[in-house]
Amino acid sequence: MRVIGLMSGTSYDAIEAAAADLALDGDTLLLRPLGHLSLPYPQRVRDLIAATLPPAATTSQAVCALDTGIGQAFADAAVRALRELCDGAADLVVSHGQTMHHWVEDGTVRGTLQLGQPAWIAEATGVMVVSDLRSRDVAAGGQGAPLVGMTDTLLLRALPGTPAALNLGGIANVTVVAPGAAPLAFDTGPANALLDAAVRHFTDGAAGYDEDGRRAAAGRTSPALLRVLLDDPYYRRAAPKTTGKEHFHLPYLQRALEAAPTPRADDVLATLTRLTAVTVADACRAHRVTELVVSGGGTRNPVLMRMLGDELPGVRLRHSDSLGLPSDAKEALAFAVLGYLTVNGLPGTLPSATGARRATLLGSITPGRGPLRLPDPAPRPPHRLRVTGPYADR
Repeated sequence: MRVIGLMSGTSYDAIEAAAADLALDGDTLLLRPLGHLSLPYPQRVRDLIAATLPPAATTSQAVCALDTGIGQAFADAAVRALRELCDGAADLVVSHGQTMHHWVEDGTVRGTLQLGQPAWIAEATGVMVVSDLRSRDVAAGGQGAPLVGMTDTLLLRALPGTPAALNLGGIANVTVVAPGAAPLAFDTGPANALLDAAVRHFTDGAAGYDEDGRRAAAGRTSPALLRVLLDDPYYRRAAPKTTGKEHFHLPYLQRALEAAPTPRADDVLATLTRLTAVTVADACRAHRVTELVVSGGGTRNPVLMRMLGDELPGVRLRHSDSLGLPSDAKEALAFAVLGYLTVNGLPGTLPSATGARRATLLGSITPGRGPLRLPDPAPRPPHRLRVTGPYADR
């Protein structure tokens, strides 16, 4: 089955589109990547996302406009992927949409909202769409995240020791696969969320992120500010747990700076970069991780990667590319896998990873132009993932 995965993370800088051929071979899921694209949001849509995300107030009109605007942007990305990566033919599009709110109270997820109306994708491509993948897990008592835990687990089972996968997006999340234990996945805390908010604040919007970590490299970690940030109760909560920009945003950082004034902007950025490295490392040490497979936009920040290495001197760090999954496309491919599992009648969650009462099929299906035809349900879920093709030979 040829599947296109569409993803935009909490940094909302672009839509990642990745295509792959997927097939089940006994207990192994075979994945052959076909390529990926990164397509910036139209500026008007990006501006509306920024104006609507928590802690901002919004209106139902703005939510409706976002659902349409994001859906149309995702449809454009799907059309490009269909044409440029799939020779004009695909069986399924899987759309994560754009997370606008992840509602957490006292550690319990009450709801989650991803916008991006899938009808626009189905109409533009004529292809069946799976979307809204998080809500079913939440309804089953889970966190609804990190859903990449399923793909991570299938991939990591081939590695020795206690491997973990780390994604550095707006929020950092890890999946740990320890021998003899159920897989565990959770958000460790902010990755780029606070960094990007700080850069936009200090530059009056002229820059959106710390390119190559240059400003953090020019600063020094403030021990006082780092202590205040690490005092957040989130870090002491047991996994599985999730968080988002509803918690880690600019007013949150400003309150920390009131408690620990840090005059130099570069020192603030250095401290926020260290915060990500420390909280990821604490999570890895707590679960005795021996190898860390890293992906996401944060891998392009050499200062953050160096700090991670400093904090985890005994742990091997490598990019997901070394396992055949391009770092920038890994989450889009992970959602392609989840949609593939759904249409084949297979659950896309691991209760130990999300905290749900049971494993569930994920998402809602929007038919393409033709009649809705699903494959016969697969006899059993896959146990491992094998990447094939040129990406696997790198």
